[in-house]
Amino acid sequence: MKQAILITAYKNFAHLVDIIDFFDDSFYIYIHIDKKSKIPQKIYKELQTNVYVKMVSQKFVVNWGGLNHLKSILFLGGAALKNKDIQYFHLISGQDFPIKNIIQFKKMIDDSKAKGFLEYFEIPTKGWGNENGGLDRVTYYHLYDVLNAKKHIKWMWKFVNLQKKLHVKRSITNKTPKLYGGSTWWSLSRGVLQYVVDYTSKKPYLFNRLKYTFCPEEIYFQTVIINSAFSKQIINNNLRYIDWNPDRVGKHNPSPAILNLSDFEKISTSDKLFARKFEKPTSDILKAAVQKSINCR
Repeated sequence: MKQAILITAYKNFAHLVDIIDFFDDSFYIYIHIDKKSKIPQKIYKELQTNVYVKMVSQKFVVNWGGLNHLKSILFLGGAALKNKDIQYFHLISGQDFPIKNIIQFKKMIDDSKAKGFLEYFEIPTKGWGNENGGLDRVTYYHLYDVLNAKKHIKWMWKFVNLQKKLHVKRSITNKTPKLYGGSTWWSLSRGVLQYVVDYTSKKPYLFNRLKYTFCPEEIYFQTVIINSAFSKQIINNNLRYIDWNPDRVGKHNPSPAILNLSDFEKISTSDKLFARKFEKPTSDILKAAVQKSINCR
C-alpha cells in the first residue's frame, strides 16, 4: 500500500530531512513550509532532489493559531490525492518523529480496518475549559492571520476580552454543524480525506465561518468527519505520543512538552506511530535513542 506523509514545517530543517530519511519507497512526501521561513539552500536542494519528496511548497504565510495553517493542510491533502496510488495519509509537523520501525509502521496501517485515526471530542469540552470549553474560539474574532501571535499574544487576548466587555459575540447558526475538536494531527484513509477536500469545495460555509477563529485546524477535520457517515469507522486515537501533562507544560500552555530522554521508555512502549515535539537541543539525545531503537527492531 502506498502512503503519504503530509508535513507542515517552519523551522529545524535538518530534523525535517531526518524525518524524510526514515521512509522508504512505499511513501510519498508532501511538504508545506511557512512562507516566512528561510530554508538553507543546501537543505532545500536535498528536499527537491529526494525521490520520495513529491512537493515542497511555500504557498501560505502561516501564523500560529490562524486559518492559513488549515489552508496549507487542505492544500497538501489535495495535492497528495492527485496520486491515485496513495491509500493512506499521515499529517505531521516538522517537529514530529516516527517511533515505530518501518515494518511495524506499515503493519499497523495494513492490519487496521479503520478508515482513520483522529482525536475528537464534542465542543464544549472540559479540556478547553479556559476557553469556555472551546466556544470562545469560534464566538469571538481572533486576529492570528493578521498579527503574529508570538509577538502580540497579549494584544490578542486583550482584543477578545474587549469583545466580551462590549458584548460582541459571533453567532453559531443552524447552518453550522455540531462542532467537534481535537488534535491537528491525524492519519486518514483515502476515502475520508477525499470527503473532507470535496466537502470544503461543495459546502464552504463551515470553512468560511472558521475565518478569524483560533486554531480552526483543531476543529475543522473533526467537525466534518464526525458529522459524516465515516464517523463509526474512525478510531478516536490519532497515533501520536504528545505530553500535555500540566505539571510539565503549565495549566493553560497551548503547546505540549518538548520531549527529552526521560520520555524514551513511554515512547518505546506506546501504541503510537509518531511522537512530538522534538526540539534542538533538548530532544537530541532522545532522537538518537529513538533512531537507534527503530533501526534495530
